[in-house]
Amino acid sequence: MRSFAYARATDASEAVAAYRPNAAYLGGGTNLVDLMRLGVATPDSLIDVTGATSGQIDDHPGGGLLIGAAVRNSDLAADRRVRERYPMLARAVLAGASGQVRNMATVGGNLLQRTRCPYFQDVSTACNKRSPGSGCQAQQPGAETENLAILGHSAACVATHPSDMAVALTALGATLHASGPGPGSPEHAIAMPGLHRLPDASPERDTVLAPGELITAVELPPPPPGRSTYRKVRGRASFAFALVSVAATLEIADGAVASCRLALGGVAHAPWRCQLAEQALEGQPATAGTYASAAARELRAARPLPGNEYKVTLARNLIAAVLEELSS
Repeated sequence: MRSFAYARATDASEAVAAYRPNAAYLGGGTNLVDLMRLGVATPDSLIDVTGATSGQIDDHPGGGLLIGAAVRNSDLAADRRVRERYPMLARAVLAGASGQVRNMATVGGNLLQRTRCPYFQDVSTACNKRSPGSGCQAQQPGAETENLAILGHSAACVATHPSDMAVALTALGATLHASGPGPGSPEHAIAMPGLHRLPDASPERDTVLAPGELITAVELPPPPPGRSTYRKVRGRASFAFALVSVAATLEIADGAVASCRLALGGVAHAPWRCQLAEQALEGQPATAGTYASAAARELRAARPLPGNEYKVTLARNLIAAVLEELSS
Protein backbone atom coordinates (compact mmCIF):
# COMPACT_ATOMS: atom_id res chain seq x y z
CA MET A 1 0.00 0.00 0.00
CA ARG A 2 1.34 3.42 -0.94
CA SER A 3 1.37 6.10 1.73
CA PHE A 4 -1.27 8.82 1.48
CA ALA A 5 -2.58 11.75 3.49
CA TYR A 6 -5.99 11.62 5.13
CA ALA A 7 -8.39 14.43 6.06
CA ARG A 8 -12.00 14.45 7.19
CA ALA A 9 -14.33 17.17 5.87
CA THR A 10 -17.26 18.41 7.94
CA ASP A 11 -19.21 19.93 5.04
CA ALA A 12 -19.19 20.05 1.24
CA SER A 13 -17.42 23.40 1.01
CA GLU A 14 -14.60 22.14 3.24
CA ALA A 15 -14.27 18.98 1.16
CA VAL A 16 -14.11 20.87 -2.11
CA ALA A 17 -11.62 23.39 -0.69
CA ALA A 18 -9.36 20.55 0.47
CA TYR A 19 -9.26 18.87 -2.95
CA ARG A 20 -5.92 18.84 -4.74
CA PRO A 21 -4.73 17.07 -7.90
CA ASN A 22 -4.51 13.30 -7.37
CA ALA A 23 -6.76 13.41 -4.32
CA ALA A 24 -9.85 11.23 -3.94
CA TYR A 25 -13.08 11.57 -2.00
CA LEU A 26 -13.74 8.67 0.37
CA GLY A 27 -17.28 7.57 1.21
CA GLY A 28 -17.90 3.99 2.26
CA GLY A 29 -14.70 2.93 0.48
CA THR A 30 -16.20 -0.30 -0.85
CA ASN A 31 -14.81 0.33 -4.34
CA LEU A 32 -11.97 2.82 -3.81
CA VAL A 33 -10.15 0.79 -1.16
CA ASP A 34 -10.26 -2.30 -3.39
CA LEU A 35 -8.78 -0.31 -6.28
CA MET A 36 -6.04 1.03 -4.01
CA ARG A 37 -5.15 -2.50 -2.92
CA LEU A 38 -4.90 -3.56 -6.57
CA GLY A 39 -2.70 -0.58 -7.42
CA VAL A 40 -5.29 0.75 -9.87
CA ALA A 41 -6.03 3.86 -7.77
CA THR A 42 -3.01 5.61 -6.27
CA PRO A 43 -4.26 8.84 -4.65
CA ASP A 44 -1.85 11.04 -2.75
CA SER A 45 -4.58 12.02 -0.30
CA LEU A 46 -8.05 10.89 0.77
CA ILE A 47 -10.76 13.32 1.82
CA ASP A 48 -13.34 11.57 3.98
CA VAL A 49 -16.75 12.99 2.96
CA THR A 50 -19.02 10.73 5.01
CA GLY A 51 -19.77 13.70 7.28
CA ALA A 52 -19.65 16.33 4.55
CA THR A 53 -23.01 15.59 2.96
CA SER A 54 -26.40 14.64 4.33
CA GLY A 55 -27.16 11.11 5.45
CA GLN A 56 -30.90 11.83 5.45
CA ILE A 57 -33.78 11.20 3.04
CA ASP A 58 -36.20 14.14 3.00
CA ASP A 59 -39.55 14.69 1.35
CA HIS A 60 -39.41 17.04 -1.59
CA PRO A 61 -42.20 19.24 -2.98
CA GLY A 62 -44.62 17.42 -5.27
CA GLY A 63 -44.05 13.98 -3.80
CA GLY A 64 -40.38 13.53 -4.67
CA LEU A 65 -37.47 12.80 -2.37
CA LEU A 66 -34.11 14.42 -1.68
CA ILE A 67 -31.51 11.78 -0.84
CA GLY A 68 -28.25 12.87 0.77
CA ALA A 69 -25.10 11.55 -0.87
CA ALA A 70 -23.99 9.99 2.44
CA VAL A 71 -27.13 7.84 2.79
CA ARG A 72 -26.11 4.20 3.07
CA ASN A 73 -27.44 1.89 0.38
CA SER A 74 -29.14 -0.34 2.97
CA ASP A 75 -30.97 2.64 4.46
CA LEU A 76 -32.10 3.78 1.03
CA ALA A 77 -33.55 0.38 0.13
CA ALA A 78 -35.26 0.06 3.53
CA ASP A 79 -36.88 3.50 3.54
CA ARG A 80 -40.67 3.14 3.47
CA ARG A 81 -41.13 6.06 1.08
CA VAL A 82 -38.65 4.59 -1.40
CA ARG A 83 -40.24 1.14 -1.23
CA GLU A 84 -43.76 2.52 -1.71
CA ARG A 85 -43.14 5.30 -4.25
CA TYR A 86 -40.09 3.97 -6.12
CA PRO A 87 -40.10 0.16 -5.90
CA MET A 88 -37.83 0.01 -8.93
CA LEU A 89 -35.11 1.86 -7.01
CA ALA A 90 -35.46 -0.29 -3.90
CA ARG A 91 -35.16 -3.45 -6.01
CA ALA A 92 -32.12 -2.11 -7.83
CA VAL A 93 -30.29 -1.26 -4.60
CA LEU A 94 -31.06 -4.66 -3.08
CA ALA A 95 -29.80 -6.35 -6.26
CA GLY A 96 -26.40 -4.71 -5.82
CA ALA A 97 -23.62 -6.34 -3.79
CA SER A 98 -24.01 -8.08 -0.44
CA GLY A 99 -25.76 -6.87 2.68
CA GLN A 100 -22.43 -6.07 4.31
CA VAL A 101 -21.34 -3.94 1.35
CA ARG A 102 -24.71 -2.14 1.21
CA ASN A 103 -24.33 -1.29 4.91
CA MET A 104 -21.10 0.56 4.11
CA ALA A 105 -21.64 1.92 0.59
CA THR A 106 -23.05 5.42 0.11
CA VAL A 107 -25.39 6.75 -2.56
CA GLY A 108 -22.78 9.15 -3.93
CA GLY A 109 -20.08 6.50 -4.00
CA ASN A 110 -22.36 3.96 -5.66
CA LEU A 111 -22.90 6.27 -8.62
CA LEU A 112 -19.17 6.88 -8.98
CA GLN A 113 -17.94 3.29 -8.67
CA ARG A 114 -15.62 2.22 -11.44
CA THR A 115 -15.87 -0.60 -13.93
CA ARG A 116 -15.11 -4.21 -13.04
CA CYS A 117 -13.56 -4.87 -16.46
CA PRO A 118 -10.85 -7.46 -15.69
CA TYR A 119 -8.27 -5.56 -17.71
CA PHE A 120 -8.93 -2.30 -15.88
CA GLN A 121 -8.33 -4.10 -12.58
CA ASP A 122 -5.17 -5.85 -13.76
CA VAL A 123 -2.30 -3.35 -13.77
CA SER A 124 -0.16 -5.71 -15.88
CA THR A 125 -2.44 -5.28 -18.92
CA ALA A 126 -3.06 -2.43 -21.35
CA CYS A 127 -6.05 -0.26 -20.43
CA ASN A 128 -6.86 3.18 -21.79
CA LYS A 129 -9.15 3.84 -18.84
CA ARG A 130 -6.38 3.20 -16.33
CA SER A 131 -3.49 4.48 -18.46
CA PRO A 132 -4.67 6.65 -21.39
CA GLY A 133 -2.99 5.76 -24.66
CA SER A 134 -1.79 2.33 -23.56
CA GLY A 135 -4.41 0.42 -25.58
CA CYS A 136 -7.41 -1.77 -24.79
CA GLN A 137 -6.50 -5.36 -23.95
CA ALA A 138 -10.19 -6.28 -23.99
CA GLN A 139 -10.25 -5.78 -27.76
CA GLN A 140 -7.31 -8.02 -28.52
CA PRO A 141 -7.79 -11.55 -29.94
CA GLY A 142 -8.66 -14.07 -27.27
CA ALA A 143 -9.72 -11.47 -24.70
CA GLU A 144 -12.40 -12.16 -22.09
CA THR A 145 -15.39 -10.16 -23.31
CA GLU A 146 -18.39 -11.99 -21.85
CA ASN A 147 -19.26 -9.15 -19.45
CA LEU A 148 -18.29 -6.19 -21.62
CA ALA A 149 -20.22 -3.65 -23.68
CA ILE A 150 -22.48 -4.13 -26.68
CA LEU A 151 -23.71 -0.53 -26.99
CA GLY A 152 -21.96 2.83 -27.22
CA HIS A 153 -18.41 1.50 -26.95
CA SER A 154 -15.40 2.80 -28.85
CA ALA A 155 -12.04 1.68 -30.15
CA ALA A 156 -10.57 3.00 -26.90
CA CYS A 157 -12.79 1.15 -24.41
CA VAL A 158 -15.48 -1.53 -24.15
CA ALA A 159 -15.98 -1.47 -20.36
CA THR A 160 -19.41 -1.41 -18.71
CA HIS A 161 -20.66 0.65 -15.77
CA PRO A 162 -21.49 -1.60 -12.79
CA SER A 163 -24.04 0.36 -10.71
CA ASP A 164 -27.58 -1.03 -10.38
CA MET A 165 -28.76 2.11 -8.62
CA ALA A 166 -27.62 4.29 -11.52
CA VAL A 167 -29.76 2.32 -13.96
CA ALA A 168 -32.89 2.89 -11.87
CA LEU A 169 -32.10 6.59 -11.37
CA THR A 170 -31.63 6.93 -15.14
CA ALA A 171 -35.07 5.48 -15.81
CA LEU A 172 -36.60 7.69 -13.11
CA GLY A 173 -35.03 10.87 -14.50
CA ALA A 174 -33.29 11.78 -11.25
CA THR A 175 -31.30 14.97 -10.78
CA LEU A 176 -27.94 15.08 -9.01
CA HIS A 177 -26.69 18.03 -6.98
CA ALA A 178 -22.95 18.66 -7.02
CA SER A 179 -20.55 21.21 -5.52
CA GLY A 180 -17.22 22.47 -6.81
CA PRO A 181 -14.66 22.42 -8.08
CA GLY A 182 -12.86 25.07 -6.07
CA PRO A 183 -13.74 26.99 -2.90
CA GLY A 184 -16.97 28.98 -3.09
CA SER A 185 -18.23 27.20 -6.19
CA PRO A 186 -22.04 27.17 -6.37
CA GLU A 187 -24.01 23.95 -6.23
CA HIS A 188 -25.34 22.89 -9.61
CA ALA A 189 -27.62 20.19 -11.01
CA ILE A 190 -26.91 17.29 -13.36
CA ALA A 191 -29.82 15.41 -14.95
CA MET A 192 -29.79 11.65 -15.40
CA PRO A 193 -29.04 10.37 -17.90
CA GLY A 194 -26.18 12.83 -18.15
CA LEU A 195 -23.78 12.05 -15.31
CA HIS A 196 -22.02 9.10 -16.93
CA ARG A 197 -20.17 9.32 -20.23
CA LEU A 198 -19.74 6.98 -23.15
CA PRO A 199 -16.03 6.29 -23.63
CA ASP A 200 -15.27 7.82 -27.07
CA ALA A 201 -11.53 8.63 -27.08
CA SER A 202 -11.38 9.55 -23.37
CA PRO A 203 -12.47 6.47 -21.39
CA GLU A 204 -10.49 7.60 -18.34
CA ARG A 205 -13.34 10.05 -17.72
CA ASP A 206 -16.24 8.04 -16.29
CA THR A 207 -18.50 11.05 -15.70
CA VAL A 208 -18.99 14.69 -16.64
CA LEU A 209 -17.80 15.76 -13.18
CA ALA A 210 -14.71 17.93 -13.17
CA PRO A 211 -11.85 16.98 -10.82
CA GLY A 212 -12.86 18.05 -7.33
CA GLU A 213 -16.61 18.13 -7.92
CA LEU A 214 -18.56 16.39 -5.17
CA ILE A 215 -22.03 14.86 -5.42
CA THR A 216 -24.04 16.15 -2.47
CA ALA A 217 -27.55 14.78 -3.08
CA VAL A 218 -29.87 12.92 -5.45
CA GLU A 219 -33.28 14.45 -6.16
CA LEU A 220 -36.08 12.15 -7.23
CA PRO A 221 -39.02 13.64 -9.14
CA PRO A 222 -42.56 12.64 -8.17
CA PRO A 223 -43.14 8.93 -8.84
CA PRO A 224 -43.92 8.16 -12.48
CA PRO A 225 -47.42 6.93 -13.34
CA GLY A 226 -48.14 3.26 -13.80
CA ARG A 227 -46.07 0.38 -12.50
CA SER A 228 -42.31 -0.05 -12.26
CA THR A 229 -39.72 -2.73 -11.57
CA TYR A 230 -36.05 -3.63 -11.86
CA ARG A 231 -34.82 -7.00 -13.06
CA LYS A 232 -31.19 -8.13 -13.10
CA VAL A 233 -29.73 -11.15 -14.87
CA ARG A 234 -26.43 -12.32 -13.38
CA GLY A 235 -24.19 -15.32 -13.32
CA ARG A 236 -25.00 -16.27 -9.73
CA ALA A 237 -27.76 -15.56 -7.25
CA SER A 238 -26.02 -12.92 -5.14
CA PHE A 239 -23.13 -10.45 -5.07
CA ALA A 240 -22.64 -10.45 -8.85
CA PHE A 241 -22.67 -7.63 -11.38
CA ALA A 242 -25.32 -7.56 -14.08
CA LEU A 243 -24.88 -9.38 -17.34
CA VAL A 244 -27.90 -7.31 -18.38
CA SER A 245 -30.41 -5.46 -16.22
CA VAL A 246 -33.57 -3.49 -16.99
CA ALA A 247 -35.27 -0.68 -15.09
CA ALA A 248 -38.76 -0.04 -16.44
CA THR A 249 -41.88 2.01 -15.79
CA LEU A 250 -45.07 1.39 -17.76
CA GLU A 251 -48.41 3.18 -17.82
CA ILE A 252 -51.28 1.68 -19.83
CA ALA A 253 -54.50 3.48 -20.68
CA ASP A 254 -57.33 1.97 -22.75
CA GLY A 255 -55.15 -0.92 -23.80
CA ALA A 256 -52.35 1.25 -25.17
CA VAL A 257 -48.99 2.38 -23.81
CA ALA A 258 -49.51 5.86 -22.36
CA SER A 259 -45.95 6.25 -21.12
CA CYS A 260 -42.85 4.12 -20.65
CA ARG A 261 -39.32 4.60 -19.39
CA LEU A 262 -36.59 2.03 -19.93
CA ALA A 263 -32.92 1.85 -18.98
CA LEU A 264 -30.42 -0.98 -19.41
CA GLY A 265 -27.45 -1.90 -17.24
CA GLY A 266 -24.50 -4.14 -18.04
CA VAL A 267 -24.44 -3.17 -21.72
CA ALA A 268 -22.52 0.11 -21.95
CA HIS A 269 -20.02 2.47 -20.33
CA ALA A 270 -23.04 4.31 -18.88
CA PRO A 271 -26.59 3.32 -17.93
CA TRP A 272 -28.34 3.07 -21.30
CA ARG A 273 -31.65 4.95 -21.64
CA CYS A 274 -33.72 3.13 -24.26
CA GLN A 275 -35.09 6.16 -26.08
CA LEU A 276 -35.76 4.34 -29.37
CA ALA A 277 -37.80 1.67 -27.62
CA GLU A 278 -39.70 4.28 -25.61
CA GLN A 279 -40.61 6.19 -28.78
CA ALA A 280 -41.69 3.00 -30.51
CA LEU A 281 -43.99 2.07 -27.61
CA GLU A 282 -45.81 5.36 -27.05
CA GLY A 283 -49.46 5.09 -28.10
CA GLN A 284 -49.10 1.53 -29.36
CA PRO A 285 -51.15 -1.49 -28.22
CA ALA A 286 -49.89 -2.93 -24.94
CA THR A 287 -49.16 -6.38 -26.38
CA ALA A 288 -46.30 -8.85 -26.35
CA GLY A 289 -45.72 -8.19 -30.04
CA THR A 290 -45.39 -4.46 -29.48
CA TYR A 291 -42.92 -4.98 -26.65
CA ALA A 292 -40.81 -7.40 -28.68
CA SER A 293 -40.75 -5.04 -31.67
CA ALA A 294 -39.71 -2.05 -29.53
CA ALA A 295 -36.96 -4.06 -27.85
CA ALA A 296 -35.65 -5.21 -31.22
CA ARG A 297 -35.57 -1.63 -32.44
CA GLU A 298 -33.42 -0.56 -29.48
CA LEU A 299 -30.94 -3.41 -29.95
CA ARG A 300 -30.37 -2.79 -33.65
CA ALA A 301 -27.57 -0.43 -32.66
CA ALA A 302 -25.74 -3.16 -30.71
CA ARG A 303 -22.18 -3.99 -31.71
CA PRO A 304 -21.33 -7.14 -29.76
CA LEU A 305 -17.77 -8.31 -29.27
CA PRO A 306 -16.61 -11.86 -29.99
CA GLY A 307 -17.86 -13.73 -26.96
CA ASN A 308 -20.70 -11.48 -25.78
CA GLU A 309 -23.18 -11.79 -28.65
CA TYR A 310 -25.55 -13.44 -26.18
CA LYS A 311 -26.13 -10.05 -24.53
CA VAL A 312 -28.02 -8.78 -27.56
CA THR A 313 -30.58 -11.57 -27.36
CA LEU A 314 -30.66 -11.39 -23.56
CA ALA A 315 -31.30 -7.64 -23.49
CA ARG A 316 -33.96 -7.84 -26.19
CA ASN A 317 -35.82 -10.64 -24.44
CA LEU A 318 -35.45 -9.08 -21.01
CA ILE A 319 -37.02 -5.78 -22.10
CA ALA A 320 -39.99 -7.60 -23.60
CA ALA A 321 -40.43 -9.89 -20.59
CA VAL A 322 -40.31 -7.06 -18.06
CA LEU A 323 -42.87 -5.01 -19.99
CA GLU A 324 -45.17 -8.02 -20.21
CA GLU A 325 -44.82 -8.46 -16.45
CA LEU A 326 -45.73 -4.82 -15.81
CA SER A 327 -48.76 -4.99 -18.09
CA SER A 328 -50.20 -8.15 -16.53
